Amino acid sequence: MCSSDLSHGAGLRASGAPPATTASGNASRPLASTVPAAQLQALEAALNAPGDGPLSALLQAGPGLDPAQLRQRRLALRQQFADARWTVLPGTPLRDGRPTVNLRVSGSRVLGGSTFRLDAQQTMVLQSDGRHITGQSLLSESSLLRSGERALPVVVQVPDAVLTGQRYDVDLIVEEPLNGALVAGGLAAVTPQQVVAMESPQLELGALGGGGLFKMVRAPQSPGSQTWAMLLVHPDGVVAATKRVRVVADRRSLDP
Repeated sequence: MCSSDLSHGAGLRASGAPPATTASGNASRPLASTVPAAQLQALEAALNAPGDGPLSALLQAGPGLDPAQLRQRRLALRQQFADARWTVLPGTPLRDGRPTVNLRVSGSRVLGGSTFRLDAQQTMVLQSDGRHITGQSLLSESSLLRSGERALPVVVQVPDAVLTGQRYDVDLIVEEPLNGALVAGGLAAVTPQQVVAMESPQLELGALGGGGLFKMVRAPQSPGSQTWAMLLVHPDGVVAATKRVRVVADRRSLDP
């Protein structure tokens, strides 16, 4: 689950499936039932609990959901951000009526005299048997990690979904005048293995102009997902962002 799943993102995502950080579901398998509001509250409480007991009692392995991997990712995120806090809220229903869930995690840490602030979110469809959460299908996932005395105002402009083979923009934009400031940045794809392990790819930095990082990329020819890592270095701080993009073969799947 946005653990970022938990950490690159935010936390439930936790199977070895392609980056959906950390979980993509099985869309062909119907939901067992709608997750009741009380279960969402229990999920939020379990993610924020000091131990794994409540989370282990709530989760059961199923499509797109590996409880053991999720617990490992949650622990890794907690080790990086001791004050990590998860929020779980109902989202906007899909066109077919299935309810969605918005999961967000935020936290901070001090490293080398600088304060880093994490804000990550996921939108997903959860499955439930009434007692346990038994599966998940990840719809979108992103994260922002910023350093500096103030949060540099940036916006990530990357689509949630694209068609196979489509060219699309991956932009990380500074929302204030640079006033002559020198800015550097870079972009790299995150492999499925790096997503599961919550590892970052090597990023080559180059001088940027025009107020941010602007890149055009191409989706693979097969359905699945792509995850991008972006880095922007500004005199007022560093911004690291990740974004997962669903790759679909059918236009109707662009907006589920």
